[in-house]
Amino acid sequence: MSDALTEKRRKSKKVYSGALLHVFEDTVELPDGNYSRREYIKHPGASLIVPVFEDGSVLMERQFRYPVNQVIDELPAGKLDADESPIDAAKRELAEETGYSANDWIELGTLMPCVGYSDERIHVFLARNLTLVGQSLDDEEFIETFTVPFNELYESALDGRIQDAKTLIAIFWAKKFL
Repeated sequence: MSDALTEKRRKSKKVYSGALLHVFEDTVELPDGNYSRREYIKHPGASLIVPVFEDGSVLMERQFRYPVNQVIDELPAGKLDADESPIDAAKRELAEETGYSANDWIELGTLMPCVGYSDERIHVFLARNLTLVGQSLDDEEFIETFTVPFNELYESALDGRIQDAKTLIAIFWAKKFL
């Protein structure tokens, strides 16, 4: 890391604490010695799964996303629980949200979706050799699942029909394996 660009935290204040997100306001010393303020969100991190069936189709989800007031098509994903590894979260979320487990897992990478205001990291996995185990949604989750051939999904990413950033990146990363 270049010291010429590094900002140093001098004070930190939690301004909001929710069930998922925590908002902070920090005072930082800039590389030139001046001070500034930074507002950001601490997030526990998440795992995202690209579940692929033997025929090459991908298991997707459709759910309402309140902040954008839209039903969104996206890949299964969920936050990491306290002290949970990214792969364990991926396995848990795949089963809970879609009703499938996978025997073969490939880690595709880690993305940081909103570096300007959040420390969230999303760990992306490709899951193969799927077995139906039964969906177990949380009481407040309403999710529809559907399958789509990978080539069609890829075209949906290219032409803008898929808008969820984490899903877009995962599709592009998964292409080299599919």
